[in-house]
Amino acid sequence: MTEATEQQVNHSRRVGVVESDVRDKSRKVVVAFKAKHPKYGKYVRKRTVLQVHDEANVSKLGDTVEVEECRPISKTKCWKLVRVVREGVGHES
Repeated sequence: MTEATEQQVNHSRRVGVVESDVRDKSRKVVVAFKAKHPKYGKYVRKRTVLQVHDEANVSKLGDTVEVEECRPISKTKCWKLVRVVREGVGHES
């Protein structure tokens, strides 16, 4: 085994929905989750908005996509598109 394969890093992956596909090679992906409130114990809906790099412009608005953390591509983009899990409603092919 070479040194490069031994030092591979497991990048975090998340699944979210494309909220905006207006920009070229960039997508805004929303990852929704529930978190327990520290005081009251109720589960509260929260979301994280990620700026994602989509090199081939494959994903469209409403698609469910899997994204992976990567090196910083720009000031706000440090995630890249891995695959489209499911196409959104009204998807034009």
